Amino acid sequence: MTSSLKQVAAKNVIWSAVERFSVQGIHFILGLIIARLVAPADYGLIAMLTIFLAIAQTFVDSGFSNALIQKQDRTDVDFSTVFYFNFLVGIVVYFFLFISAPYISSFYNEPTLNPVLKIVGLNLIINSLSIVQRTKLTILLNFKLQTKISLISVIISGCAGVCLAYMELGVWALVFQTLINNLLITILLWRLSDWRPLWSFSRKSFHSLFWFGSKLLSASLLQTLYVNVYSLVIGKIFSSSLLGFYNRAYSIAYFPSNNITQILYRVIYPIQCSIQNDDERLRKSYLQYIRMSAYIIFPLMVTLCVLAKPLVLTLLTEKWLPCVLLLQIMCMAYIWDPIMSISCKILIVKGRSDYYLKAEIFKKVAAALILIVTANFSIKVMCYGLILYSFCDMLIVSRYVTKVLDCSLMQQLKNLTPVILLNILMALGMILVTFFVNNNILEIVLGTLFGIVFYFLVSYLFRFSDYLLLRSLFNQT
Repeated sequence: MTSSLKQVAAKNVIWSAVERFSVQGIHFILGLIIARLVAPADYGLIAMLTIFLAIAQTFVDSGFSNALIQKQDRTDVDFSTVFYFNFLVGIVVYFFLFISAPYISSFYNEPTLNPVLKIVGLNLIINSLSIVQRTKLTILLNFKLQTKISLISVIISGCAGVCLAYMELGVWALVFQTLINNLLITILLWRLSDWRPLWSFSRKSFHSLFWFGSKLLSASLLQTLYVNVYSLVIGKIFSSSLLGFYNRAYSIAYFPSNNITQILYRVIYPIQCSIQNDDERLRKSYLQYIRMSAYIIFPLMVTLCVLAKPLVLTLLTEKWLPCVLLLQIMCMAYIWDPIMSISCKILIVKGRSDYYLKAEIFKKVAAALILIVTANFSIKVMCYGLILYSFCDMLIVSRYVTKVLDCSLMQQLKNLTPVILLNILMALGMILVTFFVNNNILEIVLGTLFGIVFYFLVSYLFRFSDYLLLRSLFNQT
């Protein structure tokens, strides 16, 4: 990577990190406050609808965002074509959700879901109006403006959600919080972005983008189904309360994993697209980025796993205690997510959306088999199945990465070995430090302090390349 590319990457990794962790951090904290005010069953109701809303949102985007970023000769006609298509799909998908609401409510035997889905589904139309503006800013690597917009929106909507929760509106506090947030984001993106759609729709442009994006859409649908089918199965087989415990554990475990993924991917993807024809540079950057992602995400997930019980008791109170074990299991399952996401996106960078789709098909066949077996036991066993799936994910994706970059799974694991060993030692140390402590807050403080000091001290003494790289990134900004 050239010096100029490093500087661009450094600046925008920081801004992307600021947006994700400030916005998602505020959203996370406000979510914890709301969780203390509403019942687990209220979260369970929203979780029941997640699979339908997520699938619908996947159709709205249709993979065109990634197609626009990957395309090197994109024009305003391309952007306008995608805008009108997304808006039309948003309206159509919302219509189908609206008429399906009574049937979905009947499926779960929860009458409240009927009006909830009709209101929360409006987010699909609202989001469709701002997808292109956000994509445009991502192509320009303008994460500073996105940060400002997201911060304003999450603070206002979060405060509104807390107020509504204090008014004992239950599930409606969660509904209107998301609605206000998406509405504000869309308004601000239109107000602060200088792009406006042309009165033009190109069939040629649509077909070109659809050829690439349709495979991404299919793959995204499979991933969306997989991520959300657990909520569907748990909500149907068990109860809304148990689903609430699962959903809360999932939200906490997925928070650091997903945000690290988004921070790195949003910056790395457009940069790697610019060097997509230089295989050697791309291979080196790929190995560098998966190790960097592991260096960042592994200690976060290990800390969350070790300190799960005192964190849940302190932040959520004892009524959420049943989600502790689920949280610990999911930390080990989602620890690999950022790495696998970067691996999958390499296939898109190389223009092999067909490989991307094939990998997703094989992965989800494995996922379906694991779910069918584990659903016959308990939620705990279902969560253990997530760990098994993460290894299947790794094996399948690495096969296709090897085809485009000549980088085998053994090479990838060898590259990650020092980081893995460092985190095992840190985890053992944290367990020993907190073993004889009976105070929840003290456990969190001592465990976290030990983890931070140990991690960076060892990184400094053994001159970890990831530590040196991150330090140089901060020095450049």
